[in-house]
Amino acid sequence: MKELVCIVCPRGCRLRVDDENGYRVTGNSCPRGAEYGANELQHPTRVLTTTVCIAGGIHRRLPVRTNRPIPKELLGAAMEQAAAVRLQAPVAAGQVIVANLLGTGADLIA
Repeated sequence: MKELVCIVCPRGCRLRVDDENGYRVTGNSCPRGAEYGANELQHPTRVLTTTVCIAGGIHRRLPVRTNRPIPKELLGAAMEQAAAVRLQAPVAAGQVIVANLLGTGADLIA
């Protein structure tokens, strides 16, 4: 039995996930919590948020994020790829900075 705090909504339900009997989730207030609990133990994912270097603008760093969650085990490699990015201003909000980041199908966007 694993215990987690759900991060899907602001409620922060305390979930208990029975990982020995088919990932049965209890303690959730909504169906999204049950889905989160089971997925978190089977295949955890996260949205990557970071900054990249940009020249020619007001600031030297540009905030970026993935447009969908990527596997948690790829976050380190994704950060390394983002650290290598060098942009020239102007960049539009929502512009794709790195397409198909590490083959995940997620784009790194401004």
